[in-house]
Amino acid sequence: MAERMLQFVRLSQQTPDKRSAEARRQDFGEIYQRFSAERASAQASRCSQCGVPFCSIHCPLNQHIPDWLKLTAEGRLEEAYEVNAATNTFPEICGRVCPQDRLCEGNCVIEKGFDSVTIGAVEKYITDTAWEQGWVKPPTPTREVAHSVGIVGAGPAGLAAAERLRRRGWQVTVYDRYDRVGGLMIYGIPNFKLEKEVVLRRHAQYAEGGIEFVLNCQIGRDITLAELRAKHDAVLIATGVYKARDIGGPGANLGGIVPALDYLTASNRQGLGDAVPDFESGALNAAGKKVVVIGGGDTAMDCVRTAIRQGAESVTCLYRRDKANMPGSMREVNNAEEEGVRFAWLCAPEGFEGEGHVSAVRAVRMHLGLPDATGRQQVEPIPGSAFAEPADLVIKALGFDPEDLPTLFGEPGLTVSRWGTLTVDRRSMMTNLPGVFAAGDIVRGASLVVWGIRDGRDAADQIEKYVAAKSAPAMAAE
Repeated sequence: MAERMLQFVRLSQQTPDKRSAEARRQDFGEIYQRFSAERASAQASRCSQCGVPFCSIHCPLNQHIPDWLKLTAEGRLEEAYEVNAATNTFPEICGRVCPQDRLCEGNCVIEKGFDSVTIGAVEKYITDTAWEQGWVKPPTPTREVAHSVGIVGAGPAGLAAAERLRRRGWQVTVYDRYDRVGGLMIYGIPNFKLEKEVVLRRHAQYAEGGIEFVLNCQIGRDITLAELRAKHDAVLIATGVYKARDIGGPGANLGGIVPALDYLTASNRQGLGDAVPDFESGALNAAGKKVVVIGGGDTAMDCVRTAIRQGAESVTCLYRRDKANMPGSMREVNNAEEEGVRFAWLCAPEGFEGEGHVSAVRAVRMHLGLPDATGRQQVEPIPGSAFAEPADLVIKALGFDPEDLPTLFGEPGLTVSRWGTLTVDRRSMMTNLPGVFAAGDIVRGASLVVWGIRDGRDAADQIEKYVAAKSAPAMAAE
């Protein structure tokens, strides 16, 4: 009912309660408490139901956000879930890890001073309720079709495409080089942001729906791309990007300087109960150490907050720009500050000190200069401002680049861009190899889970169009 909406004039914005910083430093549990039904309904009712919903426009999935907010306000949760799930393959994950402050919530048009609707928290509440009530069903098609697709990569893009094609009756096989499904959602994102059961239950559900998973399978080693093309009507490459960007300078090869993904993977595997020798030896364990994390994105925030929970003596984030220019979610930065992370703003590393093992990061203070062609201020070193930041463990969180897929896959004909990402036709999403498509980070570069979902869904549609067009002449001949 319309009178339930536009309540922002009398109800203030409320986010889910957070556990105290002291409590959450002790474990890897999610830090936000769940909304109650009453609070979720009340916060959803703050939506102004505007005629041009900027929240939807700025969501990569163009979700019908005002619609499911209204349904939530009216207590019609199952309908709210259906509307939500119609455009989002993993709403329970987006509600947890999306940077809503930069996307939907950051573009809410409620009058300034009243604060945005807490869209992400309501989305998480809707889908957690849906799982509990049994409304989330396996992707079981109404009829089977003979077409098959091989999907390389079990991350957000690959799984989104797999789910979409399986619902339409396709025979879907997902190949992944790791031993669990989820990609960086399982090994790259810590539990305090995304508990692993949230991802693993999707694997179980998709397997129940008829999607086949072939794990511990490296393309180019266990099966070739040519064999995949011969086996399936189409192939989708959705491997993501895993090659860590490096940093040079004197001492860059000292012990104790590690890539962010190695560090996060060790922590996540240990939490899953795996034997992790590098964690047990202390090589990838921050306990009792002075930790310095270099970088300012969400991966850097994952690292600093993991180190706090592992019992580091101190944790410092070294970032060459100021807080306002950090690329990561400001919500994550604030959480890190609450938990005891120290930020060294406008500081850039120049080298590393130590005898065999790192003992300090040599850094220089920076100041912001004139904007470049993109409008972003350049950073320039301040002469005579060099200093040493003590460190027993240095974590490089500088971003990710694509691996050399043509070499890795043994397919030199696969075309890549000058950045190493796969080159595709932007409309068809097909690579230069007929019937081989690509989606997600391996095409756009390191990005968000929500963009991976969008790309995977779009790729599924393009694959279906391609195979239908290819099959049409044969059907006409019959």
